[in-house]
Amino acid sequence: MSTIARALRPALRKGTGLTSSLRATPRSFNLARISTSLLQQQQNPRPLSTTPSCRNADMTELLPTPITHFSEVETAMRETVGKFASDMILPKVRDMDEAETMDKAIVEQLFEQGLMGVEIPEEYGGAGMNFTAAIIGIEELARVDPSVSVLVDVHNTLVNTAVVKYGSTELKKKYLPKLATETVGSFCLSEPISGSDAFALKTKAEETADGFKISGSKMWITNSMEADFFVVFANLNPDKGYKGITAFVVEKGAKGFTIAKKEKKLGIRASSTCVINFDDVEIPKENLLGDRGQGYKYAIGLLNEGRIGIAAQMTGLALGAFENAARYVWNDRKQFGQYVGEFQGMQHQLAQSYVEIAAARALVYNAARKKEAGEDFVKDAAMAKLYASQVAGKVSGLAVEWMGGMGFVREGLAEKFFRDSKIGAIYEGTSNIQLNTIARLLQKEYAA
Repeated sequence: MSTIARALRPALRKGTGLTSSLRATPRSFNLARISTSLLQQQQNPRPLSTTPSCRNADMTELLPTPITHFSEVETAMRETVGKFASDMILPKVRDMDEAETMDKAIVEQLFEQGLMGVEIPEEYGGAGMNFTAAIIGIEELARVDPSVSVLVDVHNTLVNTAVVKYGSTELKKKYLPKLATETVGSFCLSEPISGSDAFALKTKAEETADGFKISGSKMWITNSMEADFFVVFANLNPDKGYKGITAFVVEKGAKGFTIAKKEKKLGIRASSTCVINFDDVEIPKENLLGDRGQGYKYAIGLLNEGRIGIAAQMTGLALGAFENAARYVWNDRKQFGQYVGEFQGMQHQLAQSYVEIAAARALVYNAARKKEAGEDFVKDAAMAKLYASQVAGKVSGLAVEWMGGMGFVREGLAEKFFRDSKIGAIYEGTSNIQLNTIARLLQKEYAA
């Protein structure tokens, strides 16, 4: 079976259209037939919103498009990931949630489909696709299972990006092929007293004759049960405060590395969240990620990008909750001789919810496009993450009510979407942190 990444590569190289192929090909995560037909198509004009960087481009040939307009490659990505999620993940969602464990076969299939190396360059075995393609994949997965979505999100937007941006040539050659094909990554920043105040971290690094030694503890670490590769932030020079924070690569098998506790959570239960201890963990000098003392800058930049991914997870969740409930109230649930969805009061709630989902998605994809264009997207990422998490909580809660008793029981997905939505206002920057960021940037813009 061809992977998503391999099947889409001809389109990425040629810039060709997929429209006729998509109409002719059944919705499937095997894109081999689409790839063959791509070679026979002519190049279409590039829309402005799907151009990776417009700063130095000839703007006369670019067409303005809606924010949520997808290139035809991105459309194919959406179609194939949606099909994969429905066919392969959906049948296992409830069992994984009840067991609070990610199915190993699902993780293997994520690698097989190329979804764990979306932005990793082809020379390292990745798909070499754009940031928005990764966001599309995250959103589509969350429409079925936000737990799987966040595994893919953290791996792509935080871990892979950290290595691509800041890794030495040796680190890239050693780890990127593994991260693209078989090794799950994890991002270790948060600590018991260092959550929103990330730079108060206490984990320390000490330089040794052969490399470095890391001591301390991390908390709330996503993917820690599945991962074998960890990006770890530790203070190499505590006398300099946060300017001593440095990033390192640590492998799970390192002596002194232990997973101390797996958290039992309200939502996204299949996604592992653990406490990790570092007891004089020795790593070679080549596992320094980037420059000494630059870890705080790396963390800020990575989290700004990662917030767009979390926002996409929340819009996907909201869409999944809405669609699940809408189908039920318009096709199954009847009261007083008519479908519940036909009552005007219910229709107004459905309409209002969909408008808010659309608005959240516009914020998400605007932030993604600005990031791709090389523009300042920090405020946009904060707004997208804030609003998308609010909409996800509201819509998933209403969906439970729309479905009545069937929304409340653990037989379907409605109550799971509601539980999963709560994390959106917490991780990768709480809602109050997003508001602080937005307000600070607005003050900088408007204050005299």
